[in-house]
Formats: sequence, C-alpha cells, structure tokens
Amino acid sequence: MKRSALLLTLICGLTSALFSVAVKSANVSKTNLDYVDPFIGTGGDGHLFPGAVVPFGMVQLSPDTDNPMRGESPQPEIYKRCAGYHYDDNTITGFSHTHFSGTGHSDLGDLLMIPITGEVKTSAGTKQDPDSGYRSRFSHNKESASPGYYQVELLDYNINAELTSSPRVGMHRYDFKGQKEGHVLLDLTAAIYNFKNKVLWSDIRQIDATTLVAYRATNGWAENRSMYFAISFSKPIQRLDFINEDNMRYRCMGCLGTSKHSTIENKAVKKASGKALKVVASFNELDKEPLLVKVALSAVSRKNALENLTTEIPHWDFDKVRSDAETQWLSYLNKVNVEGTNAQKRQFYTAFYHALQAPSLYQDVNGQYLGVDGEIHDGKHFKHYTLFSLWDTYRALHPLLTYVDPERVSGMIQSMLVHYQQSYEKMLPVWSFHGHETWTMIGYHAVSVIADAYLKGIRNYDVDLAVEAILKTSNNPVYDAIPEYLTYGYVPRDVLPESVSMTLEYAYDDFAIARMFDSMGKQKEAATYYARAFNYRNVYDKKTGYMRGRDSKGVWEPDFNPMEAKYMGSYTEGNAKQYSFYVPHDVAGLIDLMGGDTQFEARLDALFDTHLSAEMIKEHEDIAGLIGNYAHGNEPSHHIAYLYNYAGKPWRTQERIRQIMDTLSSDKPDGLAGNDDVGQMSAWYIFSALGFYPVAPGDLSYAIGAPHIDRAELKLPNGKTFKMIAQGLNDENKYIQQVSLNGKPLTRSYITHNDIMAGGTLHFVMGNEANKTWGSETKNRPVSLSEYKK
Repeated sequence: MKRSALLLTLICGLTSALFSVAVKSANVSKTNLDYVDPFIGTGGDGHLFPGAVVPFGMVQLSPDTDNPMRGESPQPEIYKRCAGYHYDDNTITGFSHTHFSGTGHSDLGDLLMIPITGEVKTSAGTKQDPDSGYRSRFSHNKESASPGYYQVELLDYNINAELTSSPRVGMHRYDFKGQKEGHVLLDLTAAIYNFKNKVLWSDIRQIDATTLVAYRATNGWAENRSMYFAISFSKPIQRLDFINEDNMRYRCMGCLGTSKHSTIENKAVKKASGKALKVVASFNELDKEPLLVKVALSAVSRKNALENLTTEIPHWDFDKVRSDAETQWLSYLNKVNVEGTNAQKRQFYTAFYHALQAPSLYQDVNGQYLGVDGEIHDGKHFKHYTLFSLWDTYRALHPLLTYVDPERVSGMIQSMLVHYQQSYEKMLPVWSFHGHETWTMIGYHAVSVIADAYLKGIRNYDVDLAVEAILKTSNNPVYDAIPEYLTYGYVPRDVLPESVSMTLEYAYDDFAIARMFDSMGKQKEAATYYARAFNYRNVYDKKTGYMRGRDSKGVWEPDFNPMEAKYMGSYTEGNAKQYSFYVPHDVAGLIDLMGGDTQFEARLDALFDTHLSAEMIKEHEDIAGLIGNYAHGNEPSHHIAYLYNYAGKPWRTQERIRQIMDTLSSDKPDGLAGNDDVGQMSAWYIFSALGFYPVAPGDLSYAIGAPHIDRAELKLPNGKTFKMIAQGLNDENKYIQQVSLNGKPLTRSYITHNDIMAGGTLHFVMGNEANKTWGSETKNRPVSLSEYKK
C-alpha cells in the first residue's frame, strides 16, 4: 500500500473512531427531557399546546394562534383550536396563561399578552389579513419548545419571545433586538372558544411603576369563572394606555378623557374597568436588555396573586426559572427509563409529559382556593387540584398516576372529597374545573378513581368521608336518571338520551364500588353493588346481539342501526358496535351473552374490519382515529383491543395493539389519532408500550398486549424497580412467544398490581409468528366479575 493511501486510511479510521466516540458521548449526555417534543399532538385533532408548564401546574403559558369568534367562523375552526394553538397556523395572537390539554371542548385563555413595536393596533385582526391587527406572523423554523419552555420569533415585530413558568407564575422574556421602544399589549377580551359577551367583567389598575393587578370574570363552559392577576415588569412603565371598548377610550398618565362623568373622577388613580378592556404598556431603552414580565394567577384575590408572584419568583432570573422547571420535569420523567428507537422514545416521553399536566394545582401559596360552592376555603393541610375530566381519565391516566406519584393521587382524591362536601347536590366531581362543575359527559367515575387507589393502598385522605361520598353519589336523586337506573336496572331511553352508555358505565362504576367495599369487609354493601354491576345485561338485546336502548316499558329502540352514532341518541360519542363491548368488568359474562369465544372473536373482528362511513358519525366530531368501527380517538374504544385475551386469543390482541400503534400514532405534530383528553390517550400509549393495560381499573389486573419498546424500568414509589424486557422486538416480531416473571414462566395473559409493586422483571420473547397456545386456557385469562362472584 502506498504511503499516501496508508495515511489516508489511518486518518479515515481515526476520524471514524472520533465520530463514534462523539456519538456515544452525545447519547450519554442526552436526558429523558430531550426526548419530549411538546409539538406532538398540536396538529390534527390532538388539541395540545406547546407552551410552558410545570408538572400539574396552575399556569399553562402558551401561544394562541387563532381564536375565531363563535358564530363568525365555521365550527371546525373553533374545534381544532381547543388548546388555543394549532400547528397548521402561521400567525400568533399572543400568549395567554391558562389552557386545557387535549380536550374536545374548551374555555380559558386567560390574560392574553403580546409584545409589539411601531403602530399600536388594539384588535387581533384575522389570520387572512394579519396586518389588520396586533397578531404577528411566525415560522416553525424560528420556534422551539421543551418541558417548561417555549420560544418563538414574532416576525412582524422582530421580537424574540420566550416563556417559562413556575406552578403559579408565568414568566416572559422579550428581546426587542436593538429596538429602543416597544409595547406590551394586554387583551382582557381575548379567550379560547370565544364569543360575544363572554367577558362578564374585568378591571385593571397600576399600583406602582412596574406592577399591575387585574381581574376578569367569564361566562363560558364554566359559568361566571373568576381569575385574578398580578403583572410585574422588569422596567418602569413609561406610559400606560387603557382602552375601554365598552363606551369610551381614554389615556392615563394625563388621563385625556373623551366622555363625561356625573361625579368627580380621581384621574391620578390609573385604573379602568368594564367588559371590553385592553391595555398598552409602553417602554423605552429596550435596546439595552430584554424586557421581562411575570404574571401570577389566583382564583381568590389580587392580594393572593401578588403573594404568589413574590413567593414563587421573587427574582428576575429567567434562566433559573427555566432550569427549575426542567428539574421538576426530570424528577418525573426519570421515574421511567426506556430503550427503543429515537421515534419510540420521543413518543413515549412526550406521552409521559402530557400525562403529567392534569389534574392541575388550583390553590394559592397560602393554601386558599375557590371551592365549587363559590366560597373561599383554606386547604393548608392538602394540595388542592382542579380539572377532573373523569369520563376520559379514570380509564388509564389515574391508574398510571398511582405508580408515578401516589401522594399526589391522595391530594386529588381529597380535592374530590371537598368538592363533594361543597357541592349543593352532594356529588363527587363529574367534569369539573376552576371551581365549577360542568356536568359534561356521563357516569360517576370519581368512584372508580377512589376505589382503584384505595385497593392499591393509597389512603392518605378521609376514608370514611370517601365511603359517604361514594354512597351519596351513586344513589344521587338528581343526577342523570339514577333513580330510574335503580328502579329498572337500566336508564330508560324515554327518560334521558345516551341511556345505554349511562347504564353500562354505571354498571362498571358499581363494580369498582363493590370491589372497594368487599376489601373493607362491608359485605352487605358490596353484595348490593355486585348485583348492580350486572345491570349491563338489561340493555343487551339477544335478538340483535347489541347493547340497545329501551324505554321504561321495556320496549326496544325502533329503527335501530348499530353503526349510527346520533347526537343525543342512545350512546355517548359512539355507536352500538363500539359500546356493546363496554363491559370491562365482566368480559367473561359478555362473552357468554354473545355466544362464546368463537362468536366473540368474530364480533371483535367485525368491529375492526367493518368500514364506518362518515355519514354514520357526522353528528360527532370527536369520533376519530378509525380502524373500521374501532375509534381510537374516542375513549369507549380504548380497552377493546385487549378483549381477545378474555376469549383465549391473546395473539389477536397483540396484532391489534401493533396495528393501532403502527398506524394511529407517531412522533409528528399530527401524531395523535384524536384529542389527548387531558392525558388519557397518552396514558393508553404508555401502558400499551410497556405491554399491558388496565381494562377495568379497580380489579387490580392488567391485560397483556404487545410491548412497543425494547426495555423499560419503572421506579416504584416503594423504592423497588419493575423492569420490562421485549427480547427480539422489531417491526416483524410483534407476537409474544413466551413470557417470564422474575425468571419463572408466566402462562396467564395478565399481570397484577402486586406483581408490579413487588418489583422484578417481566420478560417477553418476541417472534414473527403467533403463539396460539400461550394464555389460551380459561385459567390463564384475566378475571371478570362472573369469576369474582363464583
């Protein structure tokens, strides 16, 4: 070999070695935080926001890209922007401080603000004509986000905006890039899911050279919802313009009035109040350093907002707040360490991130919070939470949190119990947020959350009060036809719509109650609820083979079409084909009703394989992520793929789980099949990626599916570690060949809560052909209500 060629070979070899070391070094330095992409789910119908939030934080500081006025734009335009932001948009109206994560309906968007330069425009304008208002164009190429942080360049103003947060305070950093003068516009009229007259009242005043306090009450999804704000700037305000679009426009710092007053006005007090307020704070010397803004929230008072502000962020160190937020996120994200492809890790950790945002803190630093009775309460002895989207989250999110942070779960249950105490109807929460019960969706699923936690030993709350609340709620005379449910054993369709879904979900909740009472030795009460748990049979029509509506005389619903999902029909956001499988607590009993294992498997196949036309679901925008009639974008379908296990065909569950994972999720902005629904879809992904899922929370078992990552280690709250290994997993090897638990063969197609909490290793050996004997015997199938009662 020539000397030059040898030299070139040595150089190439050394370069390759150095590159390999660099890659390994880069991989070693990467943390779980780096795999989170807050933009996943901000496209399509994921309804997620990319902004700054800490785990379970009260503040969700995020950009709003468009908030079309209801009635002035097509409904889908509003629906896509339930979180205020949509990835397809290219303009930003500003940054507001409260957002829902992945809901199918919306509210919030409190205190929108945006930095601007040049001519001040006080209306947002339109995305079709951005120059008509204060909104700014932006590009995803000049936008970034990570847990606790968001950044974007406002192209129309040449301003770089950064956001971060603590639990109760949002912090902004605006770099005006050498421009000496600029403004910050605060729009108290802006809201998510906006409509005329949504703002009932607002006020704002300046209390010193750098500080404002404000208040706003809105009438949206939550009626007469109040929020107080403390706003502090890092520079003195040079001029403050109050714009009251109700009836006048005037300027403070001189207060040039344009309307007459019947009494003497103290124009030295810089304040304004009304239903349509906007404020422009002007600053100079912005070329020397960025402008910082801190905004604290309180549902109680301005005083509390100020206290939240000075207690949580008493300094002006933006990078420290961001670092603190990242530390909080890492403390949670490090509870699970996974191995897999980069895309798989991005999906997993982003799902974990989204599962840790709600229920969210709703309490000031002094312990005070606004109760559902509209009164101020002292909660110093526990952390108070809000945003209970229970129809969605009881299924997988709340069971997940029992392993992630059981102490926080106790606080959430305590929050449910004080909700019950303060409720004039004596009800546990149904779908509540910010001190308001919306009565959205169905069921009394708070009992499932309490029962599942209690059975897992999480009991740092008043257990006797929990029993009282469960009994009162499940027998409540004023909630969703419970008296008729108790009389007939089902909800009659001539009493309330969505009657079949109500009956089925009540029956599941009754099972969870029975399990809790059974473990407490309350055998009489347990027997009552076990009997109620069989009520699902009362809406099963043997002639059609479907769960079907019937009236108070027992007459089945006429003109029955199992494919059709009618608005306010017999089913909640679904059809008979989907809801006929909603008996998660007694799948064995359902299999008997449907004619045995073979017939049940055929029915499941028909659900996945029968095309569902858009015409059949046109009245429900929430039904999404379709594989045949299976709707992964809607919660009533989330357990269905796991039901093959109960018919002795776990290899079919493995096929379906991989089909759902591979076709309906990705690490792209449109990577969710539908609304994340406050973390429920993310929790489904987390459990399913680990290889098991809680089909019926409260029975303390998890049906085994098909792992989607190579390896995982779950750090348990008792100090032990539960490991999952999927040996040989790849795109072709989707079938389980054999399973062992702590080195011993596992022949059952489920694991238990005790298996997890004992620590150890769940080891899957994967292959490209189905093992049709593993988990097939009746004794190896997940347990159902029928077995509990034998």
